[in-house]
Amino acid sequence: MSATGAPPSGPSKITLPALHEKAARSERLVMMTAYDYPSARIVDDSDVDMILVGDSLAMVVLGHESTLSVTMDEMLHHARAVARGARRALLIGDMPFMSFQTGPADALRNAGRFLKEAGMDAVKLEGGKPVVESVRAITRAGIPVVGHLGLTPQHIRALGGYRVQGRTADAARALYEDALALQDAGCFCIVIEGVPARLAAFVTERLEIPTIGIGAGVGTSGQVLVFHDLLGLWEGKSPRFVKRYADLGDRARAAMATYRDEVAAGTFPADEHSYGMSDTEWDAFLAAIEQAPIAMVP
Repeated sequence: MSATGAPPSGPSKITLPALHEKAARSERLVMMTAYDYPSARIVDDSDVDMILVGDSLAMVVLGHESTLSVTMDEMLHHARAVARGARRALLIGDMPFMSFQTGPADALRNAGRFLKEAGMDAVKLEGGKPVVESVRAITRAGIPVVGHLGLTPQHIRALGGYRVQGRTADAARALYEDALALQDAGCFCIVIEGVPARLAAFVTERLEIPTIGIGAGVGTSGQVLVFHDLLGLWEGKSPRFVKRYADLGDRARAAMATYRDEVAAGTFPADEHSYGMSDTEWDAFLAAIEQAPIAMVP
């Protein structure tokens, strides 16, 4: 609060009604992941609509081989940092593996923790019809929910790898039915990942809620990418749908190499990186040491 009692000025917080109004005007929605305070500041300053604290942090931040290992406590830890860094975007906490699959009661409790303990505005769940009752329980409690269909990384063992989904007629129909079920259960938005572009467009056209695509073509209501993929900070193999907008990983390695070489050569730190002391104070220091030498501690 300011001295006058008014809240500090700044960008307006994005709300669910504002998102739906934007989608209704056929304006594209922009979602981006962030996993800590500095990345949240960068993303929020870029005027994106939504920030997802994705369970992909298990791989790109914590070094796991899949998203399955990340825990609720780890997700909450990172979500709190993001909430401290972002002021404008709608914040979405990604519910990790086994935080909601055990039933509506656990799903509601863990979803509530994202809002109460971590400052999120909404949560995201992977899956279709099997999670509908959990989605209903969460939305009935007033917690907004984003669905997630198609290539769902938490089902990677069942899917047999990171493979495009919905390529057969039966699989496409199942995905469409799942999307309708999630909409009916109260989801305000659905992420569609790793499916044929024409299927994602078909589903988007027939839903009353917006969709966010990732590897699903341009026919969705908006797009999401992983922060580290977009900036070239991820060293693993990138999926076909990733567009790298910068190569910060290469630039960071070059900077580190230059730093190493300058330290080894004794050229860093230079005078401009060091603090001075007046000759008068230095001479006084030396005189004091000569008059009363400091005994070395054994």
